[in-house]
Amino acid sequence: MSRPLHRGVPAIRVTSSSNGLLDSQVKEQIEKEELDRNQSSHRSRHRLTILLLKSSLVVIVILALTGSFWWTLSISTSSRGHIFHSSRRLQEQLVSDLWDIGELSFGTSRMKEIEFCPGELENYIPCFNVSENLDSGFSDGNEYDRVCRQGSRQNCLVLPPMNYKIPLRWPTGRYIIWVANVKITGQEVFTSGSLTKRMMMLEEEQISFRSASLMFDGVEDYSHQIAEMIGLRNESNFIQAGIRTILDIGCGYGSFGAHLFSEQILTICIANYESSGSQVQLTLERGLPAMIGSFSSKQLPHPSLSFDLLHCARCGIDWDKNDGSFLIEVDRVLRPGGYFVWTSPLINVQSSLRNKEKQKRWNFVRDFAENLCWELMSQQDETVVWKKTSKKTCYNSRISGSGPSICSKVQDVEFPYYRPLQNCIGGMHSRRWVPIEERATWPSRSNLNPSELALYGLHLDELNEDTANYRIIVRNYWSLLSPLIFSDHPKRPGDEDPSPPYNMLRNVLDMNARYGGLNAALLEARKSVWVMNVVPTTGPKYLPLILDRGYFGVLHDWCEAFPTYPRTYDMVHAEGLLSLESSQHWRCTMLDIFTEIDRMLRPEGWIIIRDAALLIDSARVLTRRLKWEARVIEIESNNDERLLICQKPFFKRQPS
Repeated sequence: MSRPLHRGVPAIRVTSSSNGLLDSQVKEQIEKEELDRNQSSHRSRHRLTILLLKSSLVVIVILALTGSFWWTLSISTSSRGHIFHSSRRLQEQLVSDLWDIGELSFGTSRMKEIEFCPGELENYIPCFNVSENLDSGFSDGNEYDRVCRQGSRQNCLVLPPMNYKIPLRWPTGRYIIWVANVKITGQEVFTSGSLTKRMMMLEEEQISFRSASLMFDGVEDYSHQIAEMIGLRNESNFIQAGIRTILDIGCGYGSFGAHLFSEQILTICIANYESSGSQVQLTLERGLPAMIGSFSSKQLPHPSLSFDLLHCARCGIDWDKNDGSFLIEVDRVLRPGGYFVWTSPLINVQSSLRNKEKQKRWNFVRDFAENLCWELMSQQDETVVWKKTSKKTCYNSRISGSGPSICSKVQDVEFPYYRPLQNCIGGMHSRRWVPIEERATWPSRSNLNPSELALYGLHLDELNEDTANYRIIVRNYWSLLSPLIFSDHPKRPGDEDPSPPYNMLRNVLDMNARYGGLNAALLEARKSVWVMNVVPTTGPKYLPLILDRGYFGVLHDWCEAFPTYPRTYDMVHAEGLLSLESSQHWRCTMLDIFTEIDRMLRPEGWIIIRDAALLIDSARVLTRRLKWEARVIEIESNNDERLLICQKPFFKRQPS
């Protein structure tokens, strides 16, 4: 018979004649099976150990990569500067170590860094190429026009000039700038031009700006003269007269606006692109608002009825040319009851009487202004002041055929974006036709009333909520952006970092400004900044609201270059911009937008991007290509969004 001898061992037949031999064979068989079973168990444990080790390595690599991408901090809505403590430098070292591990995991597949631009592109501005425009047949001033050609953008990083230095902090920087930071020659400093262009002295390494000038007693006296011509005691009464925002055309180097800044007047300079001795570049270097803009052939990227006063002091524009279309554009952006101030030798009565050509040109401008329903308030020496009518009925009372017609609803576009100049009067169909004397004066103007907000489909509680949110955001930003965060400044153990200085930033660009909430919060916190509020062409059109609040703003397409010189902003802010562009199916790449940010940003400047978590993750990867120092911060109150804070390093140009 047969029976099993051992579980797992095959049955064998046993006979009485072979018991001893079988006992020996069975014993050997059992020992062999035990040995095999032990070896199998050992191999299983070994495989399990290897699997656990591999899994652990995978987890470590993932954590390393995550650590290199995210430096996770939690910011509550009530957090203040105390969120950073003395353990910060340990965290910084940990992030650096984890990034090194992450780079090893990338190996040769690491994304290539963006190269630096050639030295001749240190003042590179896409869309402004005078030589290409001339080759294309542009002339009569149109060669300075903004033309964004296909492929005009170069994805390279613009290096600063040799001997570039970080600008002096405000308010010192308003009066002194470094010569090496701008492109200008000694001859250009003293050439003729705008009245305020000569208010400067060239020293060894610096340009200092002064009020006194051989041409007239000074910008203070000039501003005082304008106030008196308007009917005010002095320029400190501009606010009471409803004047808050001024567009200074061909501003020289911004001295007029620099003087009025102390009176809470916001003056923005616009001037043509200039390859050297740029009015816009020097004005921005002083920490004053400016952008490239031209009256040559296209409308400005501002809504109708945007400014309280327009100023032109020898600004180089021939107002009598082009059938008066330049004056029509002035009228379009000027609010009802606003002022146009023009200073020119053409206005000098005695000089014009001796020169028939001058007299003819002056007569054209004077008569055309009258047909625009402008009131000539005063004329002194070389300066004249007109006041735009506050009553629409004036246009109907004109003699038939005596002036430009009123634009139709089709022609009267409230949000023009570099449209050709029109030959009809715009802004007449706007619901924002409110005389400046009937508007609330600054700073009350920044808080629009419910009827004003209703024009934009907003309720008062929406604006109040936006304002409250940005109060908290600005407090957090100011703590995060302190230059002391990663410094080795001396302090006692346990002490917190000193409060960031109020003037560590000056020129701020908000790429998706919405209602102007960031601007409002920064001013309320008494930070020494001005904000260029940008409303994307692809987003909600709240630019008129921003302007009506007494701030400055402009319409712009971020798939094109912004009309400014390199190294002109201390901080660039973008909330929801990436989501907005992704909703448009990315008409341009994220890299295109980021290289433009890098071009506009000063060395050691800051970038703050708040957006959807997935977009922030993608953006974080690109920062390595741009050589930015970046941190991702989680927002405790909103798990769907993250904050990306970057700083642009100061790369010095090496001598060739």
